[in-house]
Amino acid sequence: MERTAVNPVAWSRELGFNQGELVSGHTRTLYVSGQTAMSAEGKPEHDGDMAAQLELCVDNLEAVLAGAGMTLANLVRLNVYTTDVDLLFPRYGVLAARLGAAGVAPATTLLGVTRLAIPGQMVELEGTAVD
Repeated sequence: MERTAVNPVAWSRELGFNQGELVSGHTRTLYVSGQTAMSAEGKPEHDGDMAAQLELCVDNLEAVLAGAGMTLANLVRLNVYTTDVDLLFPRYGVLAARLGAAGVAPATTLLGVTRLAIPGQMVELEGTAVD
């Protein structure tokens, strides 16, 4: 697979994401459902702790990717949903560090929402990965 960053502006790169990702030569595409801070048994974790929830969301996202033989490096699109944008921003480094370690800056959208499907969940990650 070949990835080409599309950035008509520079500011987004400093925040760890590209404005667009042009992907060619890929053979598989994985669409990942929203991953929240749920245990393997389907129980919500880390009530009220945005940083811990975000960390577990990334863990769960990586588990789905691994199940398809992929890693965060394959992520080309990431949607971040949160019930509190202002609370998420100071903790966003948890996600940015994991993406940076994977050498990836997927096209990203961050949306504030009224609530997520499971009460108490504060953040959800949804992605698209290719190889």
